[in-house]
Amino acid sequence: MIELGVNIDHVATLREARHTYEPDPVWAAVEAHLGGADGITVHLREDRRHIHDEDVRRLRDLVHIKLNLEMAANDAMVDIACALRPEMAMLVPEGREEVTTEGGLDVAGQEDTLKVAIARLAAAGIVTSVFVDAELAQVESAARVGARVCEVHTGPYAHAFHAKGRDAESPAGPRGRSRARRAARATPAPAAQCLWPARGSPASAAKSWPPSTPSIPPPFPPCAA
Repeated sequence: MIELGVNIDHVATLREARHTYEPDPVWAAVEAHLGGADGITVHLREDRRHIHDEDVRRLRDLVHIKLNLEMAANDAMVDIACALRPEMAMLVPEGREEVTTEGGLDVAGQEDTLKVAIARLAAAGIVTSVFVDAELAQVESAARVGARVCEVHTGPYAHAFHAKGRDAESPAGPRGRSRARRAARATPAPAAQCLWPARGSPASAAKSWPPSTPSIPPPFPPCAA
């Protein structure tokens, strides 16, 4: 079943541009929940350019749907994730000068380091995803280091489509789609089964989520662990 995750990073970008406390990304997450979203994604960047530590703490306490924390693969961010215990942590590359994530994580080039980070996250009950380019070698490395999910970077396809692929006869669009399909087919089967794991990932919780007749909670009371 396809589920909807909503990224609220740029609600925080607008807040930071205004140098004030609103719009509130946590309230945006509540609105997404009320609208039927299954999960919330935020990227806690090392430079804290939009989402802040307090935002993710409030999201963990106040939002009653699943949380996907995008993060760099370093000790400091793993410490934060292990304390927050989101349902999923997505490891991504970061560049201080980039406006948004511009490419996939080089999993193949840092397997030993990523194995340690992913093992720590798994010990905290967190499923790990990696953001990779549409390259079979990266997907295969992701499986070796213990990642359960791969998100494929489709930027090159989007750029090719914009520049050359709007013409149905152009080969640029099909080439990009073909690369993405090959990478998706190479992703280990367990990954496809765990995109939104139940909180803490025990089998009993997985069977109980989502409830058959979900009720919408009030926006701001604390969420019981």
